[in-house]
Amino acid sequence: MKNPVDNFLEMLTAEKGASQNTTEAYRRDLEQFYDFAENKDLSLITKQDVTEFIRYLSKKGYAAKSVSRKLSAIREFFKFLFSEKDIRDNPAANILTPKQEKPLPKFLTREEITRLIEAAESYDDLNHKRTAVMLQLMYACGLRVSELVSLPENCINFEKGQILIRGKGSKERIVPVAGVVLDAVDSYFNYREFFLRAGRKSVWLFPSKTSACGHLTRDAFFKQIKTIAVKAGISPARISPHVLRHSFATHLLNKDVDLRSVQKMLGHEDIATTEIYTHIVSEQLIETVKKKHPLAKLKQ
Repeated sequence: MKNPVDNFLEMLTAEKGASQNTTEAYRRDLEQFYDFAENKDLSLITKQDVTEFIRYLSKKGYAAKSVSRKLSAIREFFKFLFSEKDIRDNPAANILTPKQEKPLPKFLTREEITRLIEAAESYDDLNHKRTAVMLQLMYACGLRVSELVSLPENCINFEKGQILIRGKGSKERIVPVAGVVLDAVDSYFNYREFFLRAGRKSVWLFPSKTSACGHLTRDAFFKQIKTIAVKAGISPARISPHVLRHSFATHLLNKDVDLRSVQKMLGHEDIATTEIYTHIVSEQLIETVKKKHPLAKLKQ
């Protein structure tokens, strides 16, 4: 007769398509809990056993993310046992997941952004020149990569210096565009036809001859900026499309643009999502004070 853990893991594989790595991770987590509970009969395990296990992990220095994963395994396991009527009560049903600290967004300095754009412009081929335009537009407007690649051809109002963006949930927002970026986009229209299939038109601002969706894909753009980063002397590990969006928000707040305006330009539903950028600004301010304050050079 198979033990309950084996039955549970078989269910994960058959019904939820869990990979072998996932099931093995669940097995390790459940065995660790079993050992802690001194192999007590499943029907005798209580909520206190689970909460004490969570406290034990925290005291042992496990990261909140690891503790949450282990608790998730325990929750799913006892939920399965309860549904199979192997136990009368679920001891893990109402246990809260430990709070995880959100990592601060990564961003580039203004000087690094300039180097990145200049590196893209230094190539002779039109592919990289277009990427330079996209980099400028993304950084200038705080676009998500999905928004950038799927911009319609007529999204920019050159007279008003604005761009209409359709974001998550098809919600629209209008963001101002700097004159230098408008000029870059205007110049791009001189060679945009290069990216069109022969005799075809496209509704997209950044069309593609090969992609099924008709416009440049997120992956293609991501690969291009990684290559350009190397030329700009920036580690590719520090570069992603979202880093440019983070940089846009961070630099605006550093220039004292109010939080509500940044929220609107980013298209955040909740201002709490935008507030995380204020932590970056605060940390920078603290570091600046430490280095620049007149008392910083005095010996303690």
